[in-house]
Amino acid sequence: MALPSSAAQFQVPPHLQANQHIYYDYFDPNFVETLDRNILQLLDRVWFRSELVGFDDFPQRNRPDRPLLFASNHSGMAFPWDAMVALSHLWRRLPSLHHLPRPLSAPMLSQSVLMNPFLVKNFWKKCGCVDATTLNFETMMYYQDHNLMLYPEGVAGIGKGFNRKYQLQRLATSIVRLGIEHRTDIIPFYTINGEYLNPYAYSWDWVNRLSKKIGIPFIPVGPILLMVLLQPWFFYMAFPAKLTFVLGRRIRPYELTSKTPAELTRPEYEALSGQIREKMQQELDAAVQHYGQRPYQWRELWQRIKENWRYFPFFLPWAWPALFREFERQYVHNGRRDFDLNLRSPGAYWRMIWRNPFTLTFFIPVLGWIPIAIRGYKGHRINKQE
Repeated sequence: MALPSSAAQFQVPPHLQANQHIYYDYFDPNFVETLDRNILQLLDRVWFRSELVGFDDFPQRNRPDRPLLFASNHSGMAFPWDAMVALSHLWRRLPSLHHLPRPLSAPMLSQSVLMNPFLVKNFWKKCGCVDATTLNFETMMYYQDHNLMLYPEGVAGIGKGFNRKYQLQRLATSIVRLGIEHRTDIIPFYTINGEYLNPYAYSWDWVNRLSKKIGIPFIPVGPILLMVLLQPWFFYMAFPAKLTFVLGRRIRPYELTSKTPAELTRPEYEALSGQIREKMQQELDAAVQHYGQRPYQWRELWQRIKENWRYFPFFLPWAWPALFREFERQYVHNGRRDFDLNLRSPGAYWRMIWRNPFTLTFFIPVLGWIPIAIRGYKGHRINKQE
């Protein structure tokens, strides 16, 4: 594939040019727009009720030829609804798609269908996610069409458990190294109340090591675990935490050292990463103190439910399996064209079940996991190689 015209003017190393197909592999902006309009707007409006704080003056690139690096804290032991909601809200807020960050995500999310919401195949990649490998990260630094979004804590941040909520884990040095090499800024933002999407779920390293062998980055040990066995849809469950995203102060990593990238050693990069982590932790603590004291705000939730009663039951998590399965079916059936799920029509939920009988497996105790696992791991090795 030829280089995009916006990137052709910049010198790209040959081995990265060969990898630039990742800019377009799977990514389907129409899928994102249609998903947001049919599903995510409703879930956000009623269930998550997200707010953006400090984003009115949206950060602009300090270098027009390099993407900004948006970075946030992970919500421990929860399915990544926080990232979905953040990007969905930004999608509706930003005047241009060019400003929307594209996520670099843990490869485990795309290695098996199981880790895609309700087994919607290639969900993350269609939404613009790129596997967070070193090669891909370096390649995306020459990407012109969007900024980038990272969770630099990595898998350790996902699996840190409720006992370490809001405690930033070690940040990957790659974000520091590439920020210095390309002299582009890091834009931290803080996800508040995401820890309460799956509260009181704790982490044990030996359990997570075992779960990674079957393509699941962590297993939350807590009240929800029993329900995951009895009702498989709980695997993707999120409690109605009010998600608040707070923009932090811009970080210029290249100003933290007088050395060139070639002169910096691995320990020095780790020390710089530690400095950035400390700055982010201070801002995160302040944001939690201000926005994280009432994570659910039940009165507001009830008010939103009443205001959107015509969309019952689709804003409730037990209806999400049918909602996502029907969305995938119609998106394929309609040839990737726009459509309206018409969620307010009488009997819409039951028609979705009728058209997507596989949805019933999400409600079968224990045994329902057999067909889900078969479909969830079908072609697992092939996807992993991709």
